Amino acid sequence: MNNKFVYAPGPTDVRENVRLERAKVTTNPDVDEEFVEFYKCTCEKIGKIINTNNSIYILSGEGILGLEAACASITESGDRVLVIDNGIYGRGFKDFVEMYGGEAIYFSGNYDNEINVDELSRFLEKDHNFKYATIVHCDTPTGVLNDLSKICVLLNTYGVLTVVDSVSAMGGEEIRVDDWKIDIALGGSQKAFSAPTGLTFVSVSEKAKKAMENRKSPVRGFYCNLNIWKNYYKDKWFPYTIPISDVMGLDRAVQNILDEGVENVLSRHEKIADATRNAINEYGLELFLDGGYSNTVTALKVPENIGALKLKDHMLKKYNTLIITSLEPYNDIILRIGHMGENARLEKITYALNVIDNGLKDLGFKSDKELVTLFNKYLKD
Repeated sequence: MNNKFVYAPGPTDVRENVRLERAKVTTNPDVDEEFVEFYKCTCEKIGKIINTNNSIYILSGEGILGLEAACASITESGDRVLVIDNGIYGRGFKDFVEMYGGEAIYFSGNYDNEINVDELSRFLEKDHNFKYATIVHCDTPTGVLNDLSKICVLLNTYGVLTVVDSVSAMGGEEIRVDDWKIDIALGGSQKAFSAPTGLTFVSVSEKAKKAMENRKSPVRGFYCNLNIWKNYYKDKWFPYTIPISDVMGLDRAVQNILDEGVENVLSRHEKIADATRNAINEYGLELFLDGGYSNTVTALKVPENIGALKLKDHMLKKYNTLIITSLEPYNDIILRIGHMGENARLEKITYALNVIDNGLKDLGFKSDKELVTLFNKYLKD
C-alpha cells in the first residue's frame, strides 16, 4: 500500500476537495429531512450532466449493483431480452437476465468495433419481440464505445425498453438520456465522476417505471428492487440507511464537473484521448480497436514477445506505477490507459505515457520516438 502512481480505467484519482468533503461531520440520514433535500439536489445535478428530467436514484453499492437492479426490477419469468454484445460486460448482461427468469437473446458484434446499427436494424426487422434490451456504452475491457444516439432511438421505435450501462463513459462521454430515449441509464461514482468507489446512480424513465410497477409477479429480493425508491422524496424516507459521507463526496465531485462546465469536461477527455491514440500509432504500437474509440479508455496491444502482464509487473516493480491490463482472454494482450475523470489531466497522462515508454524499452521494444513527445505533438489547443 505504498504511495504508488495508479492509472487505471477506474477507480480514478479523487480530488482533494472530494476527500475532504467525505471527512466532514454528518447528520443522521435516516431522520434528518435536510439530507433528503441534499440527496435529491445531488440527483438533479447528475441529471444536468446526463441531460435528463427522469427520476435519478443513488444506490449504495458499486456500479454492478445498478446493472443487477435494473434487470431484477424489469425482468419477469419468460421475458425475452435482447443482449447487445460486443464486449465482455455487454455479454455479461445475460447472467443477470437469466438470474431473474428472463430469456436472453444475443445480438453480437465484433469485439474490436462498435455495434453496426444497420445490422441491428435488419435484425430487429425480423425479430423485435423483446421487453427490453441491454447495451454497454463503453465496454471497459477494450474501450469500445457504442452509439447510443442511434441504438436506443432505434429500439424505442419498436417499443423495446433500453437498459444502458454507462458506468465507464458517463461523465467523460456525452450522454443525452431524454433525447436518445434511454429508459434506464446506469453510472458509477468511481469512473469519470472521480468520486470514491461505492455508489451507483440510476435514471429511470416513466415507461420503465410503469414496466416495474405493472409486473405480474413481485421483484425477487429487496436491495435490487428499484420500486422501493419511488416514494422516497414524497415520504422523506429512504428504504435503507444511506452512506451519507459517500453521497457528500459524490456531490462535491459532481459539482466539480459542473463548475468546470460539462462541455469543457467532455472536450478535455476528447483532446487527451485523440492525442493518446495518435501518439500510440506513430510510436509503433497497435490499438486493439478498429473503430468505436471511447474518450475514457484506450486499449493498446502489447507486442507478443513482451506481453501485457510482464509489462504491467515491470512498471509496478521498477517505476512504482500501476497501469493495468484487461480481463481474460485479453489480459496478456491489452494494456489499458484510463484517461477518465481526474485521470484525464495532462500531468497524469504524460506521466503514465512516460512510464509506458520506458517500460516497453526496458523490455526490448525498439522505437526512436517518445510517447510523451508524440502526445504533445497531437494535443490540440
